[in-house]
Amino acid sequence: MKQFKTELLAPAGSPESLRAAVNAGADAVYVGGSRFGARAYADNPAEDVLLDGIAYAHLFGTRIHLTVNTLLRDDELAELDSYMRPYYEAGLDAAIVQDLGVLSVLRQHFPLLALHASTQMTVTGPRFAAQLKELGVVRVVPARELSLAEVLRIARETGLETETFVHGALCYSYSGQCLMSSLIGGRSGNRGRCAQPCRLPYQLFRDGRPAKGKKPQYFLNCRDLCSLDLVPQLVSSGITSFKIEGRMKSPRYTAGVTSIWRKYLDLFAAEGAEGYHVDPEDRKRLLELFDRGGQTEGYYFCHGDPKMIYFGEKPDFREVNDELNRCLDNTFVRTERTLPVRGAAVFVPGRPMELTVTAEISGRELSFTASGPVPEQAKNAGAERDSVAARLQKTGGTRFRMEDTKIDLAPGLFLPVGQLNALRRDALAGLEQEILDLTRRKMQPPAENAACAGAETGAGADTETEERNSRDTETAAPGRKPVLHVTVSTPEQLQAVSAVPDAEEISLESDGIDAAKWAETVRRLHAAGRKVLLCMPQIFRTEAERYFDERKTALTSAGFDGFVLRTPEETEYLRACFREALILCPELRFDFNIYGMNREARKVLHRLGGGRLTLPVELNARELRALPCRDSELIVYGRLPMMVSAQCLKKNSTGCDRRPEYLTLEDRRGMRMPVRTHCAFCYNTILNAQPLSLAGMQKEVRKLSPLSVRILLTDEDAAAADSIVRGYADAFLRDVPGKDPVENFTRGHFRRGVE
Repeated sequence: MKQFKTELLAPAGSPESLRAAVNAGADAVYVGGSRFGARAYADNPAEDVLLDGIAYAHLFGTRIHLTVNTLLRDDELAELDSYMRPYYEAGLDAAIVQDLGVLSVLRQHFPLLALHASTQMTVTGPRFAAQLKELGVVRVVPARELSLAEVLRIARETGLETETFVHGALCYSYSGQCLMSSLIGGRSGNRGRCAQPCRLPYQLFRDGRPAKGKKPQYFLNCRDLCSLDLVPQLVSSGITSFKIEGRMKSPRYTAGVTSIWRKYLDLFAAEGAEGYHVDPEDRKRLLELFDRGGQTEGYYFCHGDPKMIYFGEKPDFREVNDELNRCLDNTFVRTERTLPVRGAAVFVPGRPMELTVTAEISGRELSFTASGPVPEQAKNAGAERDSVAARLQKTGGTRFRMEDTKIDLAPGLFLPVGQLNALRRDALAGLEQEILDLTRRKMQPPAENAACAGAETGAGADTETEERNSRDTETAAPGRKPVLHVTVSTPEQLQAVSAVPDAEEISLESDGIDAAKWAETVRRLHAAGRKVLLCMPQIFRTEAERYFDERKTALTSAGFDGFVLRTPEETEYLRACFREALILCPELRFDFNIYGMNREARKVLHRLGGGRLTLPVELNARELRALPCRDSELIVYGRLPMMVSAQCLKKNSTGCDRRPEYLTLEDRRGMRMPVRTHCAFCYNTILNAQPLSLAGMQKEVRKLSPLSVRILLTDEDAAAADSIVRGYADAFLRDVPGKDPVENFTRGHFRRGVE
């Protein structure tokens, strides 16, 4: 039977969980250190504890992946080298990364470290994945919402390894595209501090009436993923790694889930699809370990479904399986795994005593020989073979167990117990060193690192591209008033904004303005001296690609001055479209959700094709001043998207009719959040209940000197759009003091920032 090589990747939120995962049969374990991980509230190990965990895992051939998957500010990025150095030298196998600046620094400073693109990067297609490959990534963890076909397309077209979630919690939002916890309470999911507002009850309204019952329900509460039944399809597809979610869960959970998944991967490897079946008792055990209202097979073969949501409240009490817990504790959690070794000892007159210990590691044998003093002749009876063997086999307190010991013992020798103990300790310590040295590294001088990184990633070409983009990007001259850029979502807003001369740049939401009217709109606005851009969707998948493929002529012939992109996946798509039309691709701008939280990330974004970048909405004014803002755009008004989801609130409540509209989601405090159904692209956006407004903060904005300020119009009617644009033009172009154009608003993170 063919042996499948799919990696089983288990979570560890604590040292105990790491040990339990190794003991339960994980091929690899992903764990966070004391900083920069997306589970800041887990019991993440300190440096010395994690180094010991790496050693423990490597003794048994288990790989360790470190999560460095949060967005970093410049001051934090400066500390990354010293933070990562001990783990790199200890043989850390991979780093899981979200921030493109982090990716760049790790590539330069730690050239032998495998880099994995976190699901927080929202990789939804092969184009962005290919860009990441050029930046040094060897594995991508695609968005959990992708179908199996989409995952396989990424692997097929890029040659990258793929890692997909097969068990555990599902976020309601695309990972990396959720600001709900951040905007509501300042606890950012992009910084590893999500407060999980998706697990709370909400009331949903459509046309002012309750859409699904009169009581609040858990509309955003996804059931947990369990794809055990899909193992034959998933393994046969060639996915590199099966990932279990759960770094915030207990060591028992890690041990139980890992051991069950190990069982079924081994079963499929041995029996194939015909002999594969899942025991109902194992399903029961998985639910006993954690149950959020049942399980779902996820998105591999569906694009969102009401069956994936548990609308009821999680039970306060769940019966505990004490027998299962005791078994897990005794077998995996409270035990130390030991590595079998063979011993060969020689005790002969006139020659130093020797003990050679041998272990098999990943299919190869490693040995170490320890020497002791020359044995003396016994005055009375000499040492006996059985007693010497018993002494050498006492490996308690080590991570080894002696399974077989061959002894060459001459008669009449005196072998003191202390010398035998020391010989055994030295041999086992030496063997452990030999094993760990297989993966340990020595840091190269920085100059060599930089040269290596440049050679492997084509840094020279990237620098040339970056410099070209920098030259092509406008910058604000000191004292110059910023350009006013307005994004419109409806024809009514477009008509209103077109009548305001101060709106120098107008961008159209691509699913809000009919493609048949793009060219006419561009001609009319150009005649009025305006720049016109098209805003691309926040999620670019099969549906979006089909949408633009069907409108490719309209896209390339409309005469847009540029595009506002929400994912790097769109850069190569647009470039290809315009190459096919034999037209030079217009300017590509990156929106705020393509994160440039630090200078290194911004350099990478320019290399990826971003001209004007939108400043991050999770940095406060002081932190923004640390970035170069003169070539960037600042959002000064708009309902920021809090969640972008493949789930559809309309479909999950009243059914899908493919008619775009706004619903309203109300939380426990009575805050009403507009929900836009993007039917053309098959996703929902939950908008903040209060729009961001920086009117009245002109002084702070002037210190940043952004090239442009932007107004995001979403659900406003024509009258509100007119009032808002004129009011913000007065505030930011003419510095006219006065009442804010909107009454209920938030300053977002411009003052407070995030944790």
